[in-house]
Amino acid sequence: MNLPERPRIADVAALAGVSTATVSRALSNPEMVKKPTRERILRAVTSLGYVPDGAARALALGRARMIGAIVPTLDNAIFARAVQGMQNTLQNAGYQLLISAHEYSLAAETEAVRALLERSIDALVLVGADHAHETWELVSASRVPLLITWTNAAATNEFLTTAPHIGFDNRLVGKLAAEHLLSLGHRAFGMISGLTRHNDRARHRVEGFRTELMQAGMRLPEANVVEQPFGFDGGRAGLKHLMQLRPRPTAVFCGNDVLALGALFEAQSLTIDVPGELSIVGCDNLPISSQITPGLSTVLLPTYELGQHAALALLDWLTTERPPIDACLPIELVVRGTSGPPPSLGIQN
Repeated sequence: MNLPERPRIADVAALAGVSTATVSRALSNPEMVKKPTRERILRAVTSLGYVPDGAARALALGRARMIGAIVPTLDNAIFARAVQGMQNTLQNAGYQLLISAHEYSLAAETEAVRALLERSIDALVLVGADHAHETWELVSASRVPLLITWTNAAATNEFLTTAPHIGFDNRLVGKLAAEHLLSLGHRAFGMISGLTRHNDRARHRVEGFRTELMQAGMRLPEANVVEQPFGFDGGRAGLKHLMQLRPRPTAVFCGNDVLALGALFEAQSLTIDVPGELSIVGCDNLPISSQITPGLSTVLLPTYELGQHAALALLDWLTTERPPIDACLPIELVVRGTSGPPPSLGIQN
């Protein structure tokens, strides 16, 4: 069965009794076309179900008014909130945001980049500094403005040394968590991290946590760092492993709030008192983190604001043709009920 042919701009022009150039002006710069003619064209567009071809319009106008963004996953509120901040800001400026997720697969990300570039996007947003070589080659060849988000780590790849960054100091995330737990008196630590391969944010949080402990004369043995997929199940599995260690950690830092909540749920299942026997600190400050009991101590990342900042930087870049200045957004520790002093030595296992 053959599909019906897609209406063309020539069909609209014929039905409205005008030239194709007039139809193009009416759709791209309506103020340049007299109202009666514009209304006649719009009736023809509606009648035919005509949709302007994005690539052709981009070629004619020199701008598609579309931004592409690729995130690791949308199955996590931190990325969803950043996307929302970006979407709202771009939409108010007349731009559309095209979103794709690669689920932590560099090969899938490369294909997503290829697909977005084929849509004649005006700019591209990627998360983090770890990407496949093929991705860098595609972006470099396209000459599309590229903005790196969620990190302040300069990429080592030759194609990305000049790409602007807007994100967070992920080493500082780990440092803040360590400082807090050390100040409470803890001396035995564990960490549940996301998978660090191809994820500079996760690696830097581990590095920041470990470095701060070392500077205080404390060790974080390799056995005390557990990598798990982001999710409640990952947090549960990570804590179950850490609680089998001897000596058992009295404080656990988790790479994000989802892992931290999973760890909290597992501690409750094991009847481990939080924070009496075990302190837990997360990262993100998801809305649920303040609603559970006890409330989760966490490092706040202003993710919605990150999306807004990225969108505004891109809009200015496209208008002025000047790349934005690198920006590292402020973060802070939010102390709630899951962190407290360690138990006395007589209670520790």
